[in-house]
Amino acid sequence: MSSEKSKLDEMREKLFMTPKNAFSDEFSTEGCFEFCEDYKAYLDIGKTERLCVKETIRLAEAKGFVPYVRGMNLQPGDKIYKNNRGKSITLAVIGEKSLSCGVNIAAAHIDSPRIDLKQSPLYESEGLCLFKTHYYGGIKKYQWPAIPLELHGIVALKSGDIVEVSVGNDPSDPIFVITDLLPHLGKDQMAKTAANVIPGESLNILCGSRPIEGASEKDKDAVKLNIMNILNEKYGICEEDFLSAELCVVPAFNARDLGFDRSMIGAYGHDDRVCAYPSLRALLDADRAEKTAICVLADKEEIGSEGVSGMKSAFFDTFIEDICEASGTTLRECFENSTCLSTDVTVALDPNYPDVCEKKNSAFINSGVALCKYTGSRGKSGASDASAELIARLRALFDENGVLWQMAALGKVDQGGGGTVAMYIAERNIDTIDAGVPVLSMHSPFETVAKADVFMTYKAIKAFFEKF
Repeated sequence: MSSEKSKLDEMREKLFMTPKNAFSDEFSTEGCFEFCEDYKAYLDIGKTERLCVKETIRLAEAKGFVPYVRGMNLQPGDKIYKNNRGKSITLAVIGEKSLSCGVNIAAAHIDSPRIDLKQSPLYESEGLCLFKTHYYGGIKKYQWPAIPLELHGIVALKSGDIVEVSVGNDPSDPIFVITDLLPHLGKDQMAKTAANVIPGESLNILCGSRPIEGASEKDKDAVKLNIMNILNEKYGICEEDFLSAELCVVPAFNARDLGFDRSMIGAYGHDDRVCAYPSLRALLDADRAEKTAICVLADKEEIGSEGVSGMKSAFFDTFIEDICEASGTTLRECFENSTCLSTDVTVALDPNYPDVCEKKNSAFINSGVALCKYTGSRGKSGASDASAELIARLRALFDENGVLWQMAALGKVDQGGGGTVAMYIAERNIDTIDAGVPVLSMHSPFETVAKADVFMTYKAIKAFFEKF
């Protein structure tokens, strides 16, 4: 009986899939925690897409990357980048093979759900000065009041000068807040559905309460005048300059180790900088590239990849076409032989909310980079649906290079769903699949990821760039 049982165990091991953990003896996580310290630093610096682009350029130039100029003579091993209006960026390491053989692309996005200031934001009411706002991306509005907020962005002046604004990230800075109603008077509020507890027009940011010096109680908008005077003295702006500004508020706390064992990271903006940083680092650290390796850090994914800095923009096509022309290759020939990892996050199965996921097809914390054959919603609407052949090749690549990976779907079939940049890249005739880090509390002001999954995502993309 015991030998028969042993045979069955062998059969199960051979024929069944068994869940694995990144910290098992089968996988090496050497360097995992050090890598994640660098990632935390990137998160703390890059709380908006503009700040991410600046930090990306700093890191890339330290590794020998240079700005691409159209017509530049390119040779294998050259490292170039193209900055798209300070809000997205594409980087490349020119490979040994012709671009006619295609390129290997890792595409992430660096925008995150947040709260933007309206174009005419500043007003005074009941002795308080506030900013009017418009939320950006899919948020649960009730999560944003009563947490510390910091302000970032730029003001473009008529003179052509650009004024950078950053308040709240430095420990000596003031912070901001959206006020909430006390529970003692919240009976009517708490009777509402979660979607309506806080109306969008009530997400107003408290930014001052002190009247300007010398004002009397009869003086109108004395608090607003004081705030504008402070802004004028510090940044040289007047109220009209808000019309040509891009300013937003994000949570005013930095990335922190989470758990007694420090195995996780809690932070704002994991979606999708937790894939953007491994994609960038994989390109910066790649030892070699037979095919040209491309890292795309796009903007506007959270609102549909629209605009000149989103994945739908022709900016990406133009950049690839330029480097193709320099080597005598057509863009369509390059695209049809290219492959893309759309490096975006997926949902991690949360034991507090197990009913929204189907366990057999869910991603788990500490089980590695998650491949999603399709995202979309319900009947695969909005999905690129990667081919079986592509998945098989990636399975072999990751297994051969000690990468822990898992397959995942974004929740139960009829529960909802979501999209990524994958479908826009696939529309260009590029084989594409989603691959990224499982996240808990996605789109909240404080998301959670496992360090091991971040590291395995980096190892997966690095192997993809070097050996796929």
